[in-house]
Amino acid sequence: MAEKVAIIHDWLNGMRGGEKVLEEILVLYPEADIFTLFYEPAAVSPLIRSKRVVVSRLNRNRWIRNHYQYFLPWFPRHIEAFDLNGYSLVISSSHCVAKGAIPAPESLHVGYVHSPMRYAWDQYHSYFSGTGFWRRKIVQREISRLRTWDVSSSARVDHFAANSTFVRRRIEKYYRREATVIHPPVDTEFFQPAAKPSRDYFLLVSALVPYKNADMVVAACRELNEKLLVVGQGADRKTLGRSAGPGTEFLAAVSAEKLRELYQNARALVFAGVEDFGIAFAESQACATPVIALDRGGVRDIVVNRTTGLLYADRSVAGLKKAIADFSRLDLSGAAIRENSLRFSSARFRAELGQFISSRNR
Repeated sequence: MAEKVAIIHDWLNGMRGGEKVLEEILVLYPEADIFTLFYEPAAVSPLIRSKRVVVSRLNRNRWIRNHYQYFLPWFPRHIEAFDLNGYSLVISSSHCVAKGAIPAPESLHVGYVHSPMRYAWDQYHSYFSGTGFWRRKIVQREISRLRTWDVSSSARVDHFAANSTFVRRRIEKYYRREATVIHPPVDTEFFQPAAKPSRDYFLLVSALVPYKNADMVVAACRELNEKLLVVGQGADRKTLGRSAGPGTEFLAAVSAEKLRELYQNARALVFAGVEDFGIAFAESQACATPVIALDRGGVRDIVVNRTTGLLYADRSVAGLKKAIADFSRLDLSGAAIRENSLRFSSARFRAELGQFISSRNR
């Protein structure tokens, strides 16, 4: 008799890196059922829509569904409400509360962690520092409770996998648990180099929110009089537009084909923040395009410094300007950059995750 598999995913309202991981898990376990807090079928892929998706009671209310970020304190009890009895294998794909689902006593629970809950831990001040006094007091109380729950619920996971060395260390720091690094998949067959790339601009692909430090990239390119294309949207979009130089162009949302074209023809992908992994770095490398990035976070697992890009240490506009100037003196091989990206193929991800689970299955 085939084992019954449940996949717990925080929410399904778009196709980002976590949902690409979910798709590959579904290739490994095509008969699996999906459990999630919120679900917007039109916003996800046909593969995900073809599966049985069990949603929380929160999903019944459209207003809550459209403003789900404000209901974070409610998430733990709703993720715990899923009935996982009868499932011999539970796989959580978690960046918030998914790993806190309660499996049956005899089941194996493997937690693939994109990040420990950012709002509660290292990104707390970035998310909530701008709130008013009374709201901040409420947030502090609720986040303290969430931290306690987040740590205690980590005991429900039998084995952790992390998407990067950076995330593995945070799992060890916050949960006191060991984790195995299994890098997420990149569609290296879709993201391919161009035959004759133009290489006439720098590229930023990012959500435009404070902790991504897009303002540093915009300022550096303005001061260097460099052409910059920005793909992304978020709360900082208007502010960035006011501070951008004449050579900066903003593209709110683009198709996958257009994004590939932008990667292919960029001089480099530039980023000044800290990513848990950074799927854009690996997609850029797959298109044989170098990366200029702050030497922190998941990028260290992706970019080989001064071989497939440039990592810099000075977290300032001046530091980024120097990095861009240093980059212009490097002679990097497109073939080497492309070859480096093949470490992140979808086939490799499925093989590593499948072996990780099967070797621990009771």
